[in-house]
Amino acid sequence: MNKLWAGRTEAETAKLADEFNSSIAFDSRMAKQDITGSMAHAAMLGAKGIITAQEAEVLIDGLQTILDDLKTGALQIDPAAEDIHMFVEQVLTDRIGNVGKKLHTARSRNDQVALDLRLYLRGEIDEISALTAQLASVICDKAEEYGDAIMPGYTHLQRAQPISFGHQLMAYAMMLLRDLDRLKDCRRRMNVSPIGCCALAGTTYDTDREMEAEALGFDGICLNSVDGVSDRDFAAELCAVLAIEMMHLSRLAEELILWSSWEFQFIELPDAYTTGSSIMPQKKNPDMAELVRGKTGRVYGDLMGILTVLKGLPLAYNKDMQEDKEGVFDACDTAKMCLAVMAGMLPGMKARRDRMRRAASEGFINATDLADYLVMKGLPFRSAYKISGALVGKCIREGKTLETLSLAEYREASPLIGDDVYTHIDLGVCVQKRTSAGGTSVQSVEQQIRAVRSRLEQDDGKDD
Repeated sequence: MNKLWAGRTEAETAKLADEFNSSIAFDSRMAKQDITGSMAHAAMLGAKGIITAQEAEVLIDGLQTILDDLKTGALQIDPAAEDIHMFVEQVLTDRIGNVGKKLHTARSRNDQVALDLRLYLRGEIDEISALTAQLASVICDKAEEYGDAIMPGYTHLQRAQPISFGHQLMAYAMMLLRDLDRLKDCRRRMNVSPIGCCALAGTTYDTDREMEAEALGFDGICLNSVDGVSDRDFAAELCAVLAIEMMHLSRLAEELILWSSWEFQFIELPDAYTTGSSIMPQKKNPDMAELVRGKTGRVYGDLMGILTVLKGLPLAYNKDMQEDKEGVFDACDTAKMCLAVMAGMLPGMKARRDRMRRAASEGFINATDLADYLVMKGLPFRSAYKISGALVGKCIREGKTLETLSLAEYREASPLIGDDVYTHIDLGVCVQKRTSAGGTSVQSVEQQIRAVRSRLEQDDGKDD
């Protein structure tokens, strides 16, 4: 394929240099965005009289046929092309003749590629947001199913206080809501048009940048042409947003892995999302959850990659910026796959209520409730804390639980303790008493579920 930029140099570039310089292998995924952007640009050129209305129509029709042929497979992208922009322009010129050479008037590849990337990533954010909302909805369903299943809540990976399994799951739904907020904010800052910034200094043609921006669904234009072609904050920000979301998925994956282990046996993952061992027939490995956990590091790498590429670049455009795409494309692909896998796996997850309850009963996780009981009887909290701790120590030494201590043993520790203590330290009561907003009672968890579902419904009803 001929190089449309040829002219300044006479010698042919080396084959190795061409291969090294080429980006068609990864930027070809932006073909639709490149063609759509070019159609809007041709329409603007025609409207402003920079080219004739007839020429604009010929350009738009020619671009549409290229898009149609790419969709049907009648046209294949040439892997020898330098990039998707050059490929489209060359095919267009081959098909419609010299009019095709007018398409690049009043623009540069610098603002063109910035435009394509914003358009493409805007669509990726919409897909990722939908998948995030889907996973949050699935988590709400499971939290509703297990809103009364008692389990130990942990701090420092030590049994701490009794909570419901639904309450634990809803913590992840809240994380996903924050991820949706970050995606929305990122999309808003991304949604300004760089087209018309040209190479870096703008253009001498009487263009209408706002017309192009509006046609392509942007909220406005980049107000500084140097910034317009050199800004990749939006790509770095998206990688950062996805890194945080992947961290959330990884934390959930880690708990699924722990909970499904033989040591916990709190849950069983569906067979469709686990694998076996090649040598140990008893194994049921949580490979999908482990891969989500592992791929999180991959997205972190994508973020560090783009930050490192950008950190020392002088303004405006530099070829280094070609390295912005593969990392952010990979981050998007990875996040979408992990979200889809999680949303597919969780509906088939089964909780072992008996195992969770047994673990809760063996960890003295109602010790705080015993202290609260003594406070209710009139003791200062620190005094109550000390008595409760001493009783836990006694249980450990004698192989007992707080539930199995006799009333006489309780009264030996404090005469304030009556036989109503057994009701106050019952695990079910302990959970149900925590009715504070955001707490673990069934009613509180139900409120959390309603709040998340309401938010998801509101987002789904909004037009971007």
